[in-house]
Amino acid sequence: MAGNNTLICASLVQPLTDRVNTVQILVIIFLCVNMLLIVTFFKKECFYTSARYILFFVTLLSDSFLLLMTDILLILTVFRCSFQVCLCIIISLFVLVYSIVTPITLTAMTLECYVAICMPLRHGQLCSTRSTMYCILIIHGLSSGPCILILSMFFATASISFYKQYAICSVEMFMLYRWQDHVRSAVNQFYFLIMGITIAFSYVQIMKVAKAASGENKKSTQKGLRTVILHGFQLLLCLLRLWTPFIETAVIQVDLNLYQDLRYYNYVLFNIVPRCLSPLIYGIRDEKFFLVLKNIFPASSCSK
Repeated sequence: MAGNNTLICASLVQPLTDRVNTVQILVIIFLCVNMLLIVTFFKKECFYTSARYILFFVTLLSDSFLLLMTDILLILTVFRCSFQVCLCIIISLFVLVYSIVTPITLTAMTLECYVAICMPLRHGQLCSTRSTMYCILIIHGLSSGPCILILSMFFATASISFYKQYAICSVEMFMLYRWQDHVRSAVNQFYFLIMGITIAFSYVQIMKVAKAASGENKKSTQKGLRTVILHGFQLLLCLLRLWTPFIETAVIQVDLNLYQDLRYYNYVLFNIVPRCLSPLIYGIRDEKFFLVLKNIFPASSCSK
């Protein structure tokens, strides 16, 4: 029996080896890019005194942390490493919170863009450094809502002996009953509905200003409009991730190999890709940030 179990684990791990290596390369690349942008953030005072760049810094930190944690969980899952449920609760607590921090921060960045373009005279007052600090606290408070709900349902239904068991750590292990999964999905979709409405409202208002603007104002407004569209695309990818557990649950009952393929592609498309768009939106497209980033490298490499 032990031999059969060893063979089953080997047959499951071996086909995933190349894919896991690919994920490791992607994660390392994007973590290095994020770390470079974080270093760039502290190079100039205007970055850490501006609401736009402070919120961008929050997304870099949360995305880097989430990529690192989910990558570790992926490796532990591949090699069938199990540990006590109590420790898994602590790990999942951070994963659940920071999986929501980035979408809510994107919504806050969209509102900042809306204020800068549609309410320029009040931008300094509404988007001051102090207001941004309060905004970050609100973001983390709102991000804790789904996590508190999931863990509360788990604590209310799990037996005491369950906490002492050893299992492969995943968020799904806290869904002891089907209704808990439905509640989690409903709350997450409510969050993303509000965020989607906010981004759509900002897009419409900025588009109105873009039609009436001219010259340099029109160019700035068009750039803000493209930024809002990219935020909307990021949020859409995060929203689609909510449907992946339902699809994976249906597929695993049909074909295990197809389930492994689907889970891998879902992780790459809906976990890695959305987190890698932030450096593109505010790191490379932003002129100030790009100039400081370029000055970090030697002059010879820049000229090349």
